[in-house]
Amino acid sequence: MSVAKFKQIAKTIEARIESGEYPKGFKLPTHRVLADELNTTPATVAKAYQLLVDKKRVESFVGRGTFVCAPSRLSDVIQPADDETDFNFSILQPCLSQNLSPLRDAMMNAADHLSCHLMGYTENSGHESHRLAAVTWAKKFGLTGGNVNNTLLTNGAQHGLSLLIHTLTEPGDTIAVEALTYPGIMAIAQAAGRHVVGVKFDEQGMCPDDLQQVITQHQPKLVIVVPSHQNPTGITMPSVRRDAIATVIERNNIWLIEDDIYGFLNPDPIAAISNRIPLHSFHISGLSKALSPALRCGFLKVPESHIAVLQATIRANIWLSSPLNYIAATQLIESGEAFELAENQREIACKRQQIARDILSHDGNESGFQIWWPLPQQWQQERFVMEAKNQGLIVSSGRYFNANGDDPKHIRLSLMAINSEQRLQKGLKLLRDLARSDVSSVIPF
Repeated sequence: MSVAKFKQIAKTIEARIESGEYPKGFKLPTHRVLADELNTTPATVAKAYQLLVDKKRVESFVGRGTFVCAPSRLSDVIQPADDETDFNFSILQPCLSQNLSPLRDAMMNAADHLSCHLMGYTENSGHESHRLAAVTWAKKFGLTGGNVNNTLLTNGAQHGLSLLIHTLTEPGDTIAVEALTYPGIMAIAQAAGRHVVGVKFDEQGMCPDDLQQVITQHQPKLVIVVPSHQNPTGITMPSVRRDAIATVIERNNIWLIEDDIYGFLNPDPIAAISNRIPLHSFHISGLSKALSPALRCGFLKVPESHIAVLQATIRANIWLSSPLNYIAATQLIESGEAFELAENQREIACKRQQIARDILSHDGNESGFQIWWPLPQQWQQERFVMEAKNQGLIVSSGRYFNANGDDPKHIRLSLMAINSEQRLQKGLKLLRDLARSDVSSVIPF
């Protein structure tokens, strides 16, 4: 069988997908039907289909056929539960039942401190006192060199990430990320017309040697790294690996975006990569994971060379983030209560990781919000996700985290969105039992 033949068939199918002849969700012809059309053999078509499965262009289901994949969407990864009886393992957020009362009080106190000055427009990206609070927050968890001039305020870390990608790159540029990465990064890149290439990683995070190889081969304009409790794997880079990544970035004179939104989960602060290469790096932190997504408080520490352009971009984009949110956040940071709430979330995460280890017999991370759970061999990811949802268990398929289109055979489980430990235990036991079950016994193919 000619290797060129099945690859050419795969290209023909891809062309039909791109033209709309085969729209998303479309069931492809059987191997024999397409083989007759293209004057080849069913085995050659089968190999072409497998190539497209590997590239995440199509999905094959035993007994059902092969279907065109829909584009990966954040809504496929982060799914709202249909009702309160569902067990939502898909959303990475703090355990809000623990933070609700302090946050409610902070918002009420913020309203009492409103003034004409705070309710009006301001220069830069927000008021100086709020930027100073952002400096205090980031410094607590390992960032040095921040000040009220080089620290900018955004509507959450995701907004900050989007601003940086649009500012530092052009359509058609390449961005290097961890081979398994947060789908929000890929969603921004896709919407902006940027290409994403994955860098291999090991138990210590992104591999410096492979990063150098990717830079040499693909010439990315920037590199994005999540150094602490990486999403989805939960890996935290030790200091030695952070030094090595900084060396590669500096040697190649490219930009680094360090998304350290989970830095508060480290038992002890770890020095940021940005500390080592302040002229080449942009550091992101914020309060969404530690306190609440509703606060929408993101903090950017940027090189002096980009302060003015990013201030102008923020002004053109949103003018400034809501001062009301930042009044509440500043009060919580200045009083120290924000750090107490963050530590409480870390302690909850530690306890829930232990619960998951006991029930799933899986070695997770000591204090992360999630586990990267390998599925038994008999399960295909989408089948498991579908059957889990039928049982009221909302989980995130590992395929949405793949930058290079590989199949990780994992799902990501958030341990924090379910508010009570009792319900968490019940949901984990249901997942365990489903994973152990025979596929044919739960899916009627």
